[in-house]
Amino acid sequence: MAIELRRGLSPVREALANGAVLLVQQTAMAPAVTIECAFDAGSLFDPAALPGVSQLVGRVLDRGTVRRSANAISDALDDRGVALRVTTTRHRLSISCTCLTDDFPDVLAILLDVARWPIFPESELEQPRAETVTALRQDDDNPAVRALDAVAALIYGPDHPYARKAKGTFAAVERIRRDDLLAFHAAWVRPSCLTLAIVGDVEPAMAIALAAAELEDWTAAPAEHVPVTPPAPIATRRVVRIAMPGKPQSDIAYGFNTIRRLDPRYYAYWMMNNVLGQFGLGGRLADNIRERQGMAYYAYSTFDASVGEGPLIVRAGVDPAHVERTIEAIDREVQTLAAEGPTAAEVSETREYLVGSIPRLLENNPGIAAFLLTTEQYGLGLDYDRRLPALLRAVTADEIHAAADALDPAAAAIAVAGPVDDAR
Repeated sequence: MAIELRRGLSPVREALANGAVLLVQQTAMAPAVTIECAFDAGSLFDPAALPGVSQLVGRVLDRGTVRRSANAISDALDDRGVALRVTTTRHRLSISCTCLTDDFPDVLAILLDVARWPIFPESELEQPRAETVTALRQDDDNPAVRALDAVAALIYGPDHPYARKAKGTFAAVERIRRDDLLAFHAAWVRPSCLTLAIVGDVEPAMAIALAAAELEDWTAAPAEHVPVTPPAPIATRRVVRIAMPGKPQSDIAYGFNTIRRLDPRYYAYWMMNNVLGQFGLGGRLADNIRERQGMAYYAYSTFDASVGEGPLIVRAGVDPAHVERTIEAIDREVQTLAAEGPTAAEVSETREYLVGSIPRLLENNPGIAAFLLTTEQYGLGLDYDRRLPALLRAVTADEIHAAADALDPAAAAIAVAGPVDDAR
């Protein structure tokens, strides 16, 4: 890591007998420590009939525990200037914060208490439920979100967990009760699902000893494995248009199913996506659609290889009159890259750009914690930051070309959300 290169400090990994994994990286950026407690307990694990449970668990998790009231938690953290952050993603439920080094033992105890012993008071459920309903309404009124949700359903099929709305549905959120939160927590918030990252001005041995003392009495059977089923291959082009009267622009999501994170082709796909829609101000897509033709407010692509096969999605926001021309332009850029591959300059510039971006991932304690959690999630090893530049430099132009060749516009999933005139 950048920190390691400067000070010779390496991350320390400790696996506890109950399955929890501790990752500690000592740094000297400031007298502060970042703690991130991540469980394999994201929206992927929601019951099929109750999408959104994991999101509500995250919203109510810190509203009181067996040992501490919600006010006691809030007061203890406020007194130390600490803000607890609970986030739920597709695969993970995370609790994180940054505190002063002197406060680390007390804050760690509070954070792990919140993780282990929430009581989900009935009285605390209605406000988060209302907030979730409001967020769902906002999503329904957002063309970019509607297009992204629709393209995910086209790529994966409506019943696949990667197409499921993480926040749930209006009907499901209204049905969720306290017992559902307790059941989700009991099933997935277990030591075997836990990776605890501690990064900052703290001795690893001391951090591990404190964390182990908080966790070693936590016993539970390993959580059930939930596989991510590959989506059925679809070789035809699919287009859906979503009418949103009164909106000033149309949002386009144009995507493909690709590969898993641990696929050996990952680095070639990463570089290919950078050439297509990330490098500089947006790669080939933005250069053509936004800069040369002036059709888009934004145009870029994202690549999200994950535990399961992740998507590559082109995003564009355009004047409704330019929707068809923009889709044609995306088709051309995808076809050209697939047919000709990247130029020598694109390969060289993309490689050096990505290698050069690695230190930025590791320039602060939260960034290092996130990096460590990812390396543990995919079993990449504590030396991954040192190996990553070589992995990128080993990718050839032919491998990038092969990754691009897997993207066929004739099999693209396309969703457009915008004014009625565009929904034809």
